[in-house]
Amino acid sequence: MTCQYRCGNACSHPVPNTSDNTYFGDLIAAQISRRGMLRTSALGAIVAGTAVAVPSVAVAASQNGKHGGHGGPGWDGDRLQFTPVPPNRDDKITVPAGYESAVVVRWGDPVLPGAPAFDFERQTAAAQAQQFGYNCDFVAMLPLDKDRALLWVNHEYTDEALMFRGYTTGGAATAEQIKIAMAAHGGAVVEIERVGRSGRWKLVTTGKRRYNRRITTGTKMVFTGPAAGHELLRTAADPTGRVVHGTLNNCAGGTTPWGTILTGEENFNQYFVGGNGVPEAAKPALARYGISTTTAIPSDSRRWDRVEERFDLAKHPNEANRFGYIVEIDPYDPTFVPRKHTALGRFKHEGATTSLTKDGRVAAYMGDDERFDYIYKFVSADRYKPGSRQHNSALLDKGTLYVAKLTGDSPKAEIDGSGKLPSDGEFDGSGEWIPLVSGDKSHVPGMTAAEVLIHTRLAADKVGATKMDRPEDVERNPKTGSIYVALTNNSNRTAAQVDEANPRPTNRHGHVLEINEYRNDAGATKFTWSVPLVCGDPATDPTSYFAGFDKSKVSPISCPDNLAFDGDGNLWIATDGNALGSADGLFAMPVKGPERGRVRQFLTVPFAAETCGPLISEDQKTVFVAVQHPGEVTGATPENPASRWPDGDQPRPSVVSVWHTRGKDIGA
Repeated sequence: MTCQYRCGNACSHPVPNTSDNTYFGDLIAAQISRRGMLRTSALGAIVAGTAVAVPSVAVAASQNGKHGGHGGPGWDGDRLQFTPVPPNRDDKITVPAGYESAVVVRWGDPVLPGAPAFDFERQTAAAQAQQFGYNCDFVAMLPLDKDRALLWVNHEYTDEALMFRGYTTGGAATAEQIKIAMAAHGGAVVEIERVGRSGRWKLVTTGKRRYNRRITTGTKMVFTGPAAGHELLRTAADPTGRVVHGTLNNCAGGTTPWGTILTGEENFNQYFVGGNGVPEAAKPALARYGISTTTAIPSDSRRWDRVEERFDLAKHPNEANRFGYIVEIDPYDPTFVPRKHTALGRFKHEGATTSLTKDGRVAAYMGDDERFDYIYKFVSADRYKPGSRQHNSALLDKGTLYVAKLTGDSPKAEIDGSGKLPSDGEFDGSGEWIPLVSGDKSHVPGMTAAEVLIHTRLAADKVGATKMDRPEDVERNPKTGSIYVALTNNSNRTAAQVDEANPRPTNRHGHVLEINEYRNDAGATKFTWSVPLVCGDPATDPTSYFAGFDKSKVSPISCPDNLAFDGDGNLWIATDGNALGSADGLFAMPVKGPERGRVRQFLTVPFAAETCGPLISEDQKTVFVAVQHPGEVTGATPENPASRWPDGDQPRPSVVSVWHTRGKDIGA
């Protein structure tokens, strides 16, 4: 059921990437000497100086070991002292001893003042447009004062089979059901407040709540950047190619140094029909994005074209080109017109994490969540100016978009998929960020800058980017500057396709990649990398790897998805689709010191739910988790729900806060 509604059964369709890019396991270590130079370079500090909760990077004074992975002050793992939660399939939030959890906001809760209370049996599109949307994913917290804040939450997708009694897919759905689902997509800004002096937060339900807002598929948005106005973005309803309505399948995201939200459009392909009726010249690009060009109406179609004609590509062939972007939203301004930033490229964006380069430009790291697709980075042309909101608002409109190419440093024969480390002791290597486009200048032969930014996957194919195992969240460690990439899984990778950065065939459990850029500068184009975590159950899976830590002392983990860091730089991993048979959860792992690789499970979410977010508050007293699709298993219905979380009735996706009952920091 999750596969159908979240991504349109992506994994049951042919892999969209049919390029012949070399799997870098086939590359000989031609860059070993350069890799040695990169690794001996000194690490520098990055100056952030932001006015919002975007932490600066202060690099540890001493980092020893091949990847700075051992030793150094402050990395002894003492902070993480909780007792791990055992794997389970319970229909509840399970947290360690000494912690409690509570729902902050759930599907259907009123968002706008005057919105009606949620009534599962009497839903309407008008009501849903004023209420908290369905499946919640990315969570961001922006301060108002010490005890009040704004919470932004993505609403990734809807599961109509759980939302409506007697629902029949596709063409048999009522027009009102389709409109309700469309209103439940997008995102929400809600005001929250602290409960007493604890780490618990709750939804503000009284007063003006002047910042509260719902973003839906009907919200007016504008294109910015070099591709805005291009003919590939023009439609009958928008001959300018500059105005679009709505955002689709918003998965992860990020925040900017000037206090706005970035939300990523991911599996947008599933919302369109009529791909067989587009002009022949347009079909290769549509197919590269997972849109069927041989079938008029795919069997798993949502049939939104029955309500809005623009979702029929046979009639409006460019409409799909208007989705798949990073969207910027100002939570402090309810009148702000969201912006789709073409300069950051178009693909299945998991999200966008920003940082500052050493010279003050803005870098954004992004993953393309598809089997055998790529990791990207954008670096702005201009520098960030603290306090100059007008100047900063244009930084994402012009810059250089890069894609990652990685090279392993071990002989091919040593990467055999068995889990055995190569002779140098790690899965590792070097890499480079390959430029695709800089402003209006294309670096890809045969493609204009606008074409690169609209058909980014095709451009990355041409320059030989490295095929990865579903790159999802990409986050930068606030303590070290290292970048971590969640590679969720890829059961399609064969033994012949194994390489050093994707060292396991039939990769059902996924892994995590660590990147260290030259001189620790987010503006660098060279980097080294390693694989500190190959997920699985170490008791039964010899291919699992936990950065060399004793595997008898770790929690089993499967399918890393979203990442976060606490104030000490420990990595927190949320999982999606646990292939070990137990509930998804949130895990903590030190990335430095003697406990590097020691994975411990902090919480589990209710039965058949996904762990999204996560977000650790700036004061370290709260972790927010978005519980997506509780009870979403094949055959579940409102008459026969597989989960009754959180209220004992129908399952409702919700955001939860978790805190220590004695006021200790999260993880203590």
